[in-house]
Amino acid sequence: MSDRVMPDRDTPGAFWVRFGPTSQSWVDPSRPDFLAFEYVQHIAMVMDHTVLSAPDETRLRVVHIGGAGMSLPRWVAWRRPGTAQIVCEPDKELTAEVRRKIPLPSRSGIKVRDVDGRAGLAAMPEQWADVVIVDAFDGATVPGELATEEALDELRRIVRGSAVVAFNVTDRAPFAWSKRLAGGVAARWRNVLIGMEPVVAKGKRFGNLLLIGSDTRPDVAGIERESARLTVGYRWMSGRESRSWPGGATPMRDDAAEASPGPLGRGW
Repeated sequence: MSDRVMPDRDTPGAFWVRFGPTSQSWVDPSRPDFLAFEYVQHIAMVMDHTVLSAPDETRLRVVHIGGAGMSLPRWVAWRRPGTAQIVCEPDKELTAEVRRKIPLPSRSGIKVRDVDGRAGLAAMPEQWADVVIVDAFDGATVPGELATEEALDELRRIVRGSAVVAFNVTDRAPFAWSKRLAGGVAARWRNVLIGMEPVVAKGKRFGNLLLIGSDTRPDVAGIERESARLTVGYRWMSGRESRSWPGGATPMRDDAAEASPGPLGRGW
């Protein structure tokens, strides 16, 4: 297999992680605080306004379904040292290439397991995680098995207390696939937060959506204020608007799981 971890010609020491024409990660190991992708910035922002506000003496536990260059695990290790993190990444060759070219810092607290998301979730004990981030792609699409009722039940089983579950998915209007996932999230968590770029929300292009589930109400006002200050701000739905957004869409089950829509062959 050809190399997928490629040097960034414009930033010495930084690397892109690519799958064909699609960029999956950007990592500068000397700048773990810098998150290049807008959706990663927004996941970090949501964490800042929820679980990362816990007292410093609380040792948090974060699970990442999908690893690639591990930019977000590196950010968490920088933002809150001592956090226990598990990354489920089934692509052993990619992980080996990442470790060779952009190794994780020593004592980062990040453990990488070469298993897919469902196998990783099934192996975890009940009420273990404070955050679960599902950001896994097979090429340019999200595997359907990560968006089913059975997968959501596993997520519900392993989280504890005021935990946050965050999905990064891709879709386009009318968002039929994402609404099925959002309906499943809304059936299992008291609070649902949905964010996307305004041009995506208006149906003008394909793009990322963040679906957040939590039992404790997020600081929605704080998230909206900080999002508005970014170069690419999101439109956020919460409360009744986010819970009604699925429009009665039926969540998928394992025996009829479908991958998310792709970007019509274009890298993005």
